[in-house]
Amino acid sequence: MMWKLPFFLLITLHSWGASTPNIVLFYADDLGYTDLACQGSKYYETPNLDRLAKEGMRFTQAYASAANCAPSRASLMTGHYTPRHGIFTVGNSDRGKARHRKLIPIKNTTILDPKFTTLGEALQARGYRTCVAGKWHLTEDPTKDGFHTNFGGTTWGHPKSYFSPYKNPYLKDGPKGEHLPERLGRDVSGWIKENAKSPFFVYFPFYSVHTPIQSTKELKAKYTKKSGNTSHNNPAYAGMIESMDTAIGQVLKTLDDLKVAGNTLVIFTSDNGPHGAISTADPLRGSKGMYYEGGIREPFIARFPGMIKAGTTNDTPIHQVDLFPSLVSLAGGKPDSSLDGLNILPALKGEALPERPLFWHFPAYLQGYSAGNGSASQHFRTTPCGVIRKGDWKLIEYFEDNSAELYNLKSDLSEKNNLASKKPEKVKELLTELKAWQKKTKAPIPTEKNPKFTP
Repeated sequence: MMWKLPFFLLITLHSWGASTPNIVLFYADDLGYTDLACQGSKYYETPNLDRLAKEGMRFTQAYASAANCAPSRASLMTGHYTPRHGIFTVGNSDRGKARHRKLIPIKNTTILDPKFTTLGEALQARGYRTCVAGKWHLTEDPTKDGFHTNFGGTTWGHPKSYFSPYKNPYLKDGPKGEHLPERLGRDVSGWIKENAKSPFFVYFPFYSVHTPIQSTKELKAKYTKKSGNTSHNNPAYAGMIESMDTAIGQVLKTLDDLKVAGNTLVIFTSDNGPHGAISTADPLRGSKGMYYEGGIREPFIARFPGMIKAGTTNDTPIHQVDLFPSLVSLAGGKPDSSLDGLNILPALKGEALPERPLFWHFPAYLQGYSAGNGSASQHFRTTPCGVIRKGDWKLIEYFEDNSAELYNLKSDLSEKNNLASKKPEKVKELLTELKAWQKKTKAPIPTEKNPKFTP
């Protein structure tokens, strides 16, 4: 486990040179795999992210650490899989109706334990100025967790309003009607201007595009006049995506104006799939809260002139636990060997990474949506499960009945054909590796029967 760095070590590590790269990490909330124009949408408009993709590299098999918000963010900030920190879901783990739950789920942790070193703290130790803007969702105040400046980040999972007054204790209200993405983009741009003489790390985890779905009237009207399809057709949601994209463009312009874009790694990704009643990730199965591809496969775009070849795509499977060791390595540090992720900087350079399995663990329940399901369960988006992906194969183990689903993602991207009964040896192979990982990480598996369950 990566513990808090002692003060003497912080001093030892506090050194940098003029060429130390800056880092800007944009992190969307509930944005699906196909919710960008450069990811295939014909309805949503994202010119700034499209530009970023043209100037950088787009990963086609990038994964969030979980299928919903808080656990993804905890793993991103610590470099650890969910069993290490115990944040498995948002709020309580016994979601949905008790009579439908066969097992007593594992109790969830809602606040990140301060014993963990966050990515902000690790980069501060390398001499970086750090700021966070938007949805922190892990502790009350991120300035106590490695960030010099905080614009609106607290335990909240969504804003009270996307329009001022925000009633956010960590964000001063702007003029009435001011829109949150534009405001955060302006705040971050101003902060970069003030801190550009030092290496800086901007963590910009948007509240967008989480509910409540609140677009500006102008953008909603624009998309109301535009034809969508069965996957993408919500004009207010489309407006929220464009507002987020505009804020990203504002920050990118600031990097250009300050002439620091050439020495800045910019990354964009999302924490989980789309809200299934608002958007879908077709052709991927599932949405937010599900461990099918639609719930965990994310857009991932990276730009760093001189390292990343412009206009390229990369099919290497990567996982968001990889970002901690990668960014620390980029900053000239040596990542702690206890981290679960892999340094993916070679992949950004176009080099091959060693093949390795990727894992997920969800010992809880998430109730279903009224629409946009895709789940194997009648009542839940997901029931307690473990997941392994290795090569083209993906296995989902369900803890309620010890059943398994097996998919070949190369031939069946939409996960329509469960091959578990036809490939018992592959099931055994992957299940053995998954259980070994569960043992290694001390992943808690629910086994206690729920007395309130009604068959």
